[in-house]
Amino acid sequence: MRIGVSLPANLLVRFDEIIARRGYSSRSEGIRDAIRNYIVDYEWLSGEKGEKVGVITLIYNHHQRGLVDTLTNLQHKFSKLIESSLHVHLDEDNCLEVVLVRGDAKDVKNIAEKTMALKGVKHVKLTITSPGEGL
Repeated sequence: MRIGVSLPANLLVRFDEIIARRGYSSRSEGIRDAIRNYIVDYEWLSGEKGEKVGVITLIYNHHQRGLVDTLTNLQHKFSKLIESSLHVHLDEDNCLEVVLVRGDAKDVKNIAEKTMALKGVKHVKLTITSPGEGL
């Protein structure tokens, strides 16, 4: 099936460089592989249950209209999950936030996914584990 996707030029240039280094035969192969990885990550996270501790790392454009307020409101809505957060100004346009969370896996996943969906958020990574796992 064919689809059309609009991407910022800098993102496509970086993607093309990576797929060339990795030896993909085409951009389509690289995109298929990226989609497969996205699906595997999503399905793994969907299977997580019970009490979790984690870190949500996000980078966003703080000039995006309304984004800072929306992020603040979202974090207030999920305040029972949030243990702490750290905010860093990366440059004139971008901020990094690290949010430490603790709670039910479903709720932790929910706040991460709501953050990912916001316009102006460039990157979100959720890392979770069970409290005391491996001890």
